[in-house]
Amino acid sequence: QVQLVESGGGLVQAGGSLRLSCAASGSISSINAMGWYRQAPGEQRELVASITSGGVTNYADSVKGRFTISRDNNAKNTVYLQMNSLKPEDTAVYYCNAVLLRALGGPMYKYWGEGTQVTVSS
Repeated sequence: QVQLVESGGGLVQAGGSLRLSCAASGSISSINAMGWYRQAPGEQRELVASITSGGVTNYADSVKGRFTISRDNNAKNTVYLQMNSLKPEDTAVYYCNAVLLRALGGPMYKYWGEGTQVTVSS
């Protein structure tokens, strides 16, 4: 089994910052990419940011210049999302995502965390 454990959500005023963490554990051979998605009430889940095993990052236009995704240099299965200059429209449940191999030569699997609430007050 594979687990993704998220932490770091909460309530913050507009203009403030939060840092989300996600640690993947379990039967993992290698991680291809990890990312953060978010889903606001009544909205579709959308990609916020992702990072590949090679360090290539991708961001939604709405968060470019404000959010930064990174990996822990020591714990390669851990990813962070630093969120600065938060806006009320960033309010959503944030989900960690990982695309990984459970065994060398096996298929890729996609896993999701349970989500962490981020609320930005105006």
